Amino acid sequence: MLLQNLLKNLHGFTPKIDSNPFITSLEMDSRSVREGSLFFCIKGFTVDGHNFAKQAELNGASAIICEKNVDVNIPIIKVKDSKRTMAVLSDAFYNQPTQHLRLIGITGTNGKTSTTHIIEKIFRDDGQQTGMIGTMYTKIGDKVLDVKNTTPESLILQQTFHQMVTEGIETAVMEVSSHALDLGRVHGCDFDIGVFTNLTQDHLDYHSSMEDYKRAKSLLFSGLGNHYDHAKPKFAILNADDEASELYKKSTAATVITYGIDNSSDIMATNIQLTSQGTMFDLVTPYETVTVTMKLIGKFNVYNALAAVATAMVSGIPITSIVKSIESIEGVAGRFEVVSGDHNFTVIVDYAHTPDSLENVLRTVKQFAKRDITVVVGCGGDRDRTKRPLMAKIATDYADLAIFTSDNPRSEDPKQIIADMEAGVTSGSFKSIIDRENAIREAILHAEEHDIIVIAGKGHETYQIIGSEINEFDDRLVALKVIKEMY
Repeated sequence: MLLQNLLKNLHGFTPKIDSNPFITSLEMDSRSVREGSLFFCIKGFTVDGHNFAKQAELNGASAIICEKNVDVNIPIIKVKDSKRTMAVLSDAFYNQPTQHLRLIGITGTNGKTSTTHIIEKIFRDDGQQTGMIGTMYTKIGDKVLDVKNTTPESLILQQTFHQMVTEGIETAVMEVSSHALDLGRVHGCDFDIGVFTNLTQDHLDYHSSMEDYKRAKSLLFSGLGNHYDHAKPKFAILNADDEASELYKKSTAATVITYGIDNSSDIMATNIQLTSQGTMFDLVTPYETVTVTMKLIGKFNVYNALAAVATAMVSGIPITSIVKSIESIEGVAGRFEVVSGDHNFTVIVDYAHTPDSLENVLRTVKQFAKRDITVVVGCGGDRDRTKRPLMAKIATDYADLAIFTSDNPRSEDPKQIIADMEAGVTSGSFKSIIDRENAIREAILHAEEHDIIVIAGKGHETYQIIGSEINEFDDRLVALKVIKEMY
């Protein structure tokens, strides 16, 4: 695309330039720049792209988008906000790909990953070509790609959506974090359905307050727009049991569909029965009531399933097909995942890293535990410190033994993180073991028949960040190694 044709998409006080090179790609990483690239100087939390403008030029860039002057001998287009400009131009360069997809966005503190996977499976089982973007990976059809952020930057997003359209994807499901909404990463994304799971404390290292955190998530629903296109309708799927839904209902002009357990809603679950093998409930819809027997465990997974049901129903998928898909789901990696092996106790690995998610997991386990519950839990470094004592209190309140250990300490002293956790303990039994492998080992070696061990916080992650080093570490593999040593 010619540069001048691309720049026509920028409106307002954008300086004019005479040069009109052919743009072969858009890049925000100077190392990816090639001949003919348009390079965006993006100022991040730790790195300023303006410092790499010269390197981009040397690598073949034809022009630079920047917020301040840079020392290069190629055309520069100086703008007020490089990130906003990148979103606009990425959408244009890749031919507005989300307008050619059914795009479903899921936001909330907990349940985004599980809900995303459930929705994707329902649509795939319905015969549709699906794509998915989330915490664990990006998926285009059967192809799985690595991701760095839950929700990538706008340029990466539009590149990914363009690839999805090119490969025939019809429906794309993505997790949408509060960071992504607040930082404008999803600018240019034409969402058809916005889904809200729940709102509990998290990310207060970034957001100034819970009110600001709640506000950020409202952007997904206000972003559904005010226009009614009956050929491509917009829906907001809201959790009626979470008070934040009131704000999100007011934030959107889209059709609101509610789901819930405790409060009257469009889609409901009643007569819930939880076991160690799965969950049974009656699914109540405006049209019919059916019994669902799923392998997913816990009340929190009932909420995830209800959100998925509502999403699929407004998309025209028959209820019989929806239920069949939900009942066939084995589980999601690192979400209440049972570590298999030849042992007479149970080990569960879960991504629970917020007070609410940890309480949900332990409360669920307590409902079917025959003997003692041990929880191995830590808190991430360089993140919200206020949730550390809360998580420790929950761990000691619900488990017979809590073992406090390292999560991803990052640049913080693991001893201080654990000290912050210990300050929240008012009763109950706990140990503190800094080394995570040793903490898991301690829990498993002392397990007796019918005991349940919950290893919380990292779930599907296959690494541990200590200082500036990223080390291989998988809770599931560590647990399995210790179990094999025992038997």
